[in-house]
Amino acid sequence: MKRFRPGVIPTVMVALLLPLLVSLGFWQLSRGAEKTALLASYAERRAAEPMASTQLLSGADPAYRRVHLHGQFDAAHSLLLDNRQRNGKVGVELLQPFQDQRTGLWLLVNRGWLPWPDRRVPPQFTTPSEALNVDAWVYVAPGATFQLHADPVSSTWPQTITAVEPVKLWKTLERDGFTYELRAESGPASYEADWPVVAMGPEKHLGYAVQWFAMATALLGLYVYLGLHNAKENHHGNGHESTQHV
Repeated sequence: MKRFRPGVIPTVMVALLLPLLVSLGFWQLSRGAEKTALLASYAERRAAEPMASTQLLSGADPAYRRVHLHGQFDAAHSLLLDNRQRNGKVGVELLQPFQDQRTGLWLLVNRGWLPWPDRRVPPQFTTPSEALNVDAWVYVAPGATFQLHADPVSSTWPQTITAVEPVKLWKTLERDGFTYELRAESGPASYEADWPVVAMGPEKHLGYAVQWFAMATALLGLYVYLGLHNAKENHHGNGHESTQHV
């Protein structure tokens, strides 16, 4: 130990920071693995034929499954999901209740993205009044939606929201509705429907993991250098003091 003297404070800091940095690195690796599995499941289910709406409630895991609907949109209760961007342009996503005629079930269907360049003018959209066929897929968020504050309660429609909460909507409208959002595929009833499944891909998590591990390695290397350097300085100082006494 005489050849390694890093000091008490550096030792305490490394003891606290090194496990944290390493754990953050492994956490990012696990998140990347989850996203990889999620994308694989998404690709497999999106390639399958749409199931009938009557099968929607019978499946144990509806996430990302395609479904064929037949019914009508409720134009009176539209939701505008705010702060959505496409190709650098600001806009909203239009969500509307849709009642499937085969099951009678209400579903919250996201019809796609709309530009909203001028906040003084409401976004312009139309709603088909006739019954129509819609192919959509069930979107289940990979994690809890982060909100700085809850959306204000309003009786004015359309309502601007920051997070999609189908259960809250069905409770407000006193309707029997499906738990998850459905995202419409390209068709006559949809707007811009290029849907990213995850906001951050697995490669981003891998990059962040590398950064955390690099910081941990740098911290450990600095700690070792400091310990050896201090021991060397102390050794030289003791040698010089012994020479003077002689």
